[in-house]
Amino acid sequence: MAEEIIRAPHLEAENQNKAAVKALYEALARGKRDIVARLVAGDLEWWFHGPQNCQHMMRLLTGSGEPEFQFEPRSVTAIDDRVIVEGWEGAQAYWVHVWTLKDGLITQFREYFNTWLTVTELIGHNSPTLWQSQPRDLARRSLPGLLLAI
Repeated sequence: MAEEIIRAPHLEAENQNKAAVKALYEALARGKRDIVARLVAGDLEWWFHGPQNCQHMMRLLTGSGEPEFQFEPRSVTAIDDRVIVEGWEGAQAYWVHVWTLKDGLITQFREYFNTWLTVTELIGHNSPTLWQSQPRDLARRSLPGLLLAI
């Protein structure tokens, strides 16, 4: 089913990328490792920022240990070949995932846990700020901030 969604010819590239990432979260939530394996490159480039004990997505993707955190995306935004997914659970957990796709395959993953993120592009768009963290439940909490230039 995920491949049908992702390969739909009428969707433009950004929408296809967005559909692929949404299918990944669905497959992870349902424990469908075969779908996950088809969506993610075998040599996935991984980058993490946050407390070391919060590398929950790494554990899910590699199958190393029981899932102890449920990722429920609150917003999904596609920008060129990247898909930015944001989620939070109360005031304790805030996360941003930035997925890079090539030909419908996830090739790079950046995870930011309990970190404010601003995504910017120096060339090519009218506005230098493309995306910014908006964790509603954490508005009063102090978190480190990072700038991701794409």
